[in-house]
Amino acid sequence: MMIRGTGGRWLLLTALGASAVLVPGCANSVDSTELPGTYRNDAAGSEIRIGSDGTFSATDVSADFTSGSADFSGRWEFVDSDSSSDFIYLTVDDGGLGDTGGVQLYPRGRGTLEFRTPDEPPPLVLTKVAAP
Repeated sequence: MMIRGTGGRWLLLTALGASAVLVPGCANSVDSTELPGTYRNDAAGSEIRIGSDGTFSATDVSADFTSGSADFSGRWEFVDSDSSSDFIYLTVDDGGLGDTGGVQLYPRGRGTLEFRTPDEPPPLVLTKVAAP
């Protein structure tokens, strides 16, 4: 894991931890079989790879663009929620984000994932890229 910037670790952990709060709203219909792939935000230099084998890796991910970035990995599962928006739960490997054990990503339309915190615009939006 790489953290860049002074105080960045706390800000990143706070932002990612806050994304674990369920966000109510209108749920998009998501086909979980279409989720695996590589998602990027070129402006932030962030990338998340969602594997068809249930694993993921994240590179240079920053939830608010000011707290530095982190690399982490683990396992993912799609949660089809009846009471809130559907989401992808990322279970982070031990030590990947300090005390943060998991993060939620919200699919928005075809090929877009976002970190979300309650009542805030998404701090990081990632778009699926074509396979090489």
